[in-house]
Amino acid sequence: MSLRPLDLPAADAAHDWVRTRAEEGLAGARELVQRLRDTPPTDALDALRQWDEVSLQLSNVAAMGSLLSNVHPLEDVRDAAETAEQDVQRLVTELSLDRGLYDVFAGLDASGLDEQATRLLTKVLDDFRRSGVDRDDETRARIAAINERVTELDQEFGKVVRDDVRTVRVAPERLDGLPADWLEAHPADDDGLVTVTTDYPDVVPVRMFAHDADVRRELTMAFLNRGWPESDALLKEMFALRHELATLVGYDDWASYDADVKMIGTGPAIPEFIERIAAAAEEPMRRDLTILLDRFRQDHPDATAITGADATYYEELVRKEQLQVDAQQVRTYFAFDKVRQGLLHVTGRLFGLRYEEVADATLWADDVTAYDVFDAAEGDAADSFGRIYLDLHPREGKYKHAAQFTLTEGVGGRQLSEGVLVCNFSRGLMEHDHVVTLFHEFGHLVHHVLGGRGRWTRFAGVSTEWDFVEAPSQMLEEWAWDADVLRTFATDESGEPIPADLVGRMRRGDDFGKGYLARQQMFYASMSYWFHQERPDDLTAKTRQLQERYAPFPYIEGTHMFASFGHLGGYSSAYYTYMWSLVIAKDLFSAFDPEDLFDTETAARYRDRVLAPGGSKDAADLVADFLGRPYTFDAYAAWLAR
Repeated sequence: MSLRPLDLPAADAAHDWVRTRAEEGLAGARELVQRLRDTPPTDALDALRQWDEVSLQLSNVAAMGSLLSNVHPLEDVRDAAETAEQDVQRLVTELSLDRGLYDVFAGLDASGLDEQATRLLTKVLDDFRRSGVDRDDETRARIAAINERVTELDQEFGKVVRDDVRTVRVAPERLDGLPADWLEAHPADDDGLVTVTTDYPDVVPVRMFAHDADVRRELTMAFLNRGWPESDALLKEMFALRHELATLVGYDDWASYDADVKMIGTGPAIPEFIERIAAAAEEPMRRDLTILLDRFRQDHPDATAITGADATYYEELVRKEQLQVDAQQVRTYFAFDKVRQGLLHVTGRLFGLRYEEVADATLWADDVTAYDVFDAAEGDAADSFGRIYLDLHPREGKYKHAAQFTLTEGVGGRQLSEGVLVCNFSRGLMEHDHVVTLFHEFGHLVHHVLGGRGRWTRFAGVSTEWDFVEAPSQMLEEWAWDADVLRTFATDESGEPIPADLVGRMRRGDDFGKGYLARQQMFYASMSYWFHQERPDDLTAKTRQLQERYAPFPYIEGTHMFASFGHLGGYSSAYYTYMWSLVIAKDLFSAFDPEDLFDTETAARYRDRVLAPGGSKDAADLVADFLGRPYTFDAYAAWLAR
């Protein structure tokens, strides 16, 4: 019998649905756990199956809570979803600290288990130990209280960032330089002023194209101050509690605790990696900053530096004047509807998938679309093995960045894999950078669905080490830069495909600044690490210090960008993972023929050996299975240097 996707409620019925799903899921998990306590299985496989069903029930509640608290248009639904997320985290903590449960699994005989079940048992026991299950009663109670409070802080931080949309109001003539379609979508109000928000469809083009430096600076200041001052106290408490939790379970600090289950292995390896990337990027950064500053001095002869308020605008001037890449010309080839359809065509062809839009799906907002996912090789009669949802435009109360959210984990024979792509793109023409972002985030979605046909919830979807999860998505970005790929969907208003020579110039334009963008990433990575390591009293002062050490552009007085740096929540001390993953992504891509990115043999091997296994193997082994060797730094270093 084929599996059915989740039946979602209409928006106005979602509040009760969220509460019922959470109550039933939590009750089901508690019942299963009580059975484990009352009649502990002596058969290891039976015990693991029961525990995996507990994991599935809890995952369903947590995923629903995380998604709907970030995307649902009704505030009471978002609040109910946040409560569900808190409730499941509370139960997860309770179970992780249950010594009786731990003893059930610690006493199992693993000798008859296969490789996957053995791996699962090892992970389960490690989870218990890392949770502090072996500590005394008082310590376990404190750990439970910390976990509950950290969940609340993370949610509150995310809510502050999500809801703090700032605006500037300017006279229309001060927006000279913006694309005609953007100006048409932003008419003046009754006061004769145009309102510009800090949401990405506004802030990105204004900082790229507005000739008025004061407008760019005013909007940049508003953007960098989102979340301030509310986030400051939330973050300080979060950092302090994470450190306390790590020390209570036997680690020196939070970064060491967090890194212990990642590819990097140890906390001290994080600043070592940051320094390695910073050193590798030093010369390319200096080279391109010199070009950028020289162009800035044509307009400001006495300037000694260029700030982030002007950098994006002058980058575009350098690309346009020196590299012959006009972003406003480029964007005419990327109408949103064509890009979305092109994305589905490209990924379907690459990974052997077929997407069918579900026209009658019940959704949480009118502009969300749903697609069932099929294995193309199985033909039209095949059953769907997953469902994806595309929620790609901004609205009030919605998550402000771009991410893939899980709705349900896929487990073979038990539950379909369902995932949601949440972004904030224009409904009209897109910047090519946003096209790249769309491909990147869709990479997570494909990984989630393809990895959702295994036996165990614990290994479903994007469940590899956290510092690997970005690598497949970063690699998929390459398909958004290939001329032959782009010509399949990137056409202008008359239907003419984007010229190959323009794509070549776009690539050269994208190479400009990659050294200082790497350094900017190391600035962010250093914040995420040192905020947790030092827990400074003055986060603004520490931000300024780290910006001066790593970033290409100087600190802008009066700004507090950390206050809206949402990755301090989910990624905590491990923002380095974006660059760590990029090193691996460049090596993965080296296996593909740049003259034929749709080579079916290579693509199928990559799908089957890297994406489909989910977390059933260590990430380093997945990569080695595909490449035929361990990954190296070489491809990344060569790319950065060229």
